[in-house]
Amino acid sequence: MPTPRTLLLTGAAGGLGTLMRSLLPEYGYELRLFDVRPVEGEPDAITADLGDKDALREAVRGVDAVLHLAGISLEAPFEKILRSNIEGTYNLYEAAREAGVPRIVFASSNHAVGFTPAPRADTPPDSRVLIPVDTPHRPDTFYGLSKSFGEDLAQLYWDKHGLETVSVRIGSCFAEPTDVRMLSVWMSPADGARLFHAALTAEEVGHTVVYGSSANTRLWWDLSTARALGYAPRDDSEQFAAKLIAEHGELDPEKPAQSHLGGRFVDDPPVWPY
Repeated sequence: MPTPRTLLLTGAAGGLGTLMRSLLPEYGYELRLFDVRPVEGEPDAITADLGDKDALREAVRGVDAVLHLAGISLEAPFEKILRSNIEGTYNLYEAAREAGVPRIVFASSNHAVGFTPAPRADTPPDSRVLIPVDTPHRPDTFYGLSKSFGEDLAQLYWDKHGLETVSVRIGSCFAEPTDVRMLSVWMSPADGARLFHAALTAEEVGHTVVYGSSANTRLWWDLSTARALGYAPRDDSEQFAAKLIAEHGELDPEKPAQSHLGGRFVDDPPVWPY
């Protein structure tokens, strides 16, 4: 697929959206920005809620693709998750379908499969069994449930309407990991931009699910479907390992929050901040 010229970026004022606003134009994208909050320094950004169907129709008009990062990114009461992440994502897909947008890259999450046991920390990397993308949905929160819904919605819109999606199960995309778990799921901002660009430009993706992380030495999941899109991660969290392990110690396989993919999200209630 040729590089889309005009890309709708939802969630443009959020943490990940802010990172991508600075990185994606280097790949040739002209960004159209959308967020429920004003985007600092961007007077032309569309400020609207995902429940505003008219605003969404205007936002998708004439765009070549959508990178959908908007929504609640932590656990919240179900009513809020329902409105923002479930109904909001449906509203976006309907607007994109009506406008003939050919592809969406959907910010899914590892929390869609958060109750999946993680590989043990003491397993050598060369004998570690990586978690495949076809592992069954095992959401760890209402937030994770909304990401499972989003993946299934994407599959429906591909099968029924031919609207392509790459669902990216993002780990943690920050400048650097902040705890030992993130050493396994961290995605550098530069690798995030590389992955989103690959997802936006690969040929004939249908509905493809990929994990989103850098090529970490302590990697937990299989990046093969992401690499098949043309993604070539360049970064590794191992440079931060000694410092974080000295501060926090190795992961304890007897603690659910340290032995499952979803980390603290599997706690009841989840431990915040995280």
